Amino acid sequence: MSKEVVLPSTKSHNGIVDTNILLNLYEDMLLGRSFEDMCAQMYYRGKMFGFVHLYNGQEAVSTGIIKALSARDYVCSTYRDHVHALSKGVPPSLVMAELFGKETGCSRGRGGSMHVFSAQHNFLGGFAFIGEGIPVAIGSAFQSIYKKQVIRDDSDLSVTACFFGDGTSNNGQFFECLNMAVLWKLPVIFVVENNQWAIGMAHNRSTSLPEIHKKAQAFGLPGVEIDGMDVLAVREAAQAAIQRARAGKGPTLIEALTYRFRGHSLADPDELRSDEEKEAWIARDPIKRFRNLLANNIKVERSIIDNIDLKVKSIINEAINFAIDSPEPQIKDLKRYLFVEDEN
Repeated sequence: MSKEVVLPSTKSHNGIVDTNILLNLYEDMLLGRSFEDMCAQMYYRGKMFGFVHLYNGQEAVSTGIIKALSARDYVCSTYRDHVHALSKGVPPSLVMAELFGKETGCSRGRGGSMHVFSAQHNFLGGFAFIGEGIPVAIGSAFQSIYKKQVIRDDSDLSVTACFFGDGTSNNGQFFECLNMAVLWKLPVIFVVENNQWAIGMAHNRSTSLPEIHKKAQAFGLPGVEIDGMDVLAVREAAQAAIQRARAGKGPTLIEALTYRFRGHSLADPDELRSDEEKEAWIARDPIKRFRNLLANNIKVERSIIDNIDLKVKSIINEAINFAIDSPEPQIKDLKRYLFVEDEN
């Protein structure tokens, strides 16, 4: 039976939280980091091809937002989508097989790194172009409203979490969809993962208003800025936004200040960011900080944390073995999955 613990009295850690929730958050972040580290190894060994964008450093955002959603809720991702899929419950083995281009992958090996998809888990995909997923998220949120108001579905509104980066906030789809979401009071959460860089362009050099959350004011929706390196701060903001959306009050814009620890992709030598900048952000590693919180403030036994570490290593090893042993897609199926297949 889990004990109730009082979290440290800080602006983002107030209240009482079940230790099982805290441990689940830690495990999810660690799984994401370990998965991405293994992806880097496999990529440099020639097991993966094309562009592979890793999520190292941003795990608190994925875990904090997605683990606050229900199974019926939806997620729209970006080309940096592996960890979002894992947080939504897509099995690591299926994601890894997809990155290997295998038939057993969650997109049957046709999508690869940037197009992870799982209808079963309401994970609406990664998208290769910036901003591409925002209109899809609007459609997802609209169908939830449509089912409620037109079909008279008695279930709670399903919420859609839409992730995108700081560079996307300068694109037209962002503004158009904010307007539409407010106009129709759609149950959608816009999550800006502001990792400070749009490929090789520093965020504060590319926009006239660097504080993205303030752009919400023009459209009449709440805009909040949070510490994207603090999983509990992210979770707190997510819960408020989800509650608002599910109650039919409309969207929220969350700007999570975070940082990617690797280059834009594994093909990026990462020469544009200064060592001082990188070291300053790495010192705020969300996983290490949360592990220290569990051990030193919450007083979780080290053995429990160590067992989670071992469990995650085992999951990653199983995912790699599954991907390696899985079959390649067959040439005869080249045109398969392009259209809906007749099941009769």
